[in-house]
Amino acid sequence: MTVLQYDPKQVTVTLTNAKVKLILTGFADDDFIDVERDEDAFMKKTGVDGQTTRAKNNNHAGKITVKLMQSSSSNDDLTGIAVADENDMTGVCSLLCKDSSGSSVFSAQSAWVKKFPKQTFKKDVNVYEWVIDTDELSIFAGGNPKA
Repeated sequence: MTVLQYDPKQVTVTLTNAKVKLILTGFADDDFIDVERDEDAFMKKTGVDGQTTRAKNNNHAGKITVKLMQSSSSNDDLTGIAVADENDMTGVCSLLCKDSSGSSVFSAQSAWVKKFPKQTFKKDVNVYEWVIDTDELSIFAGGNPKA
């Protein structure tokens, strides 16, 4: 029997625009990236007689939530992008998130920091959750077939 493998260190998030190319580092432990579309792919309506109709939803907007350790220098980078966007609307980037030990790839041509993460100071190291919004999120949720 073949043992399949996954290496979380092989998951990368890259943001690129005319001014910067950022490869995020310093991810939190446990779950560190969440990817999701804003809406369901199809909507359905069932009438009183039980007939169901579905409608394709063409809204492919989505978001990626990246969880970084408080000590990560990528917090500085994301803050820079967010501040630039607030000041002169130059924070829109292309986004690529991929699992190089598998086949999952998530991308968007237009992505931006939705808001600054909640700031909490405590005894232990904090985790900052950055929400990166997109207008059109391409999703390929693949497996890790490599042995």
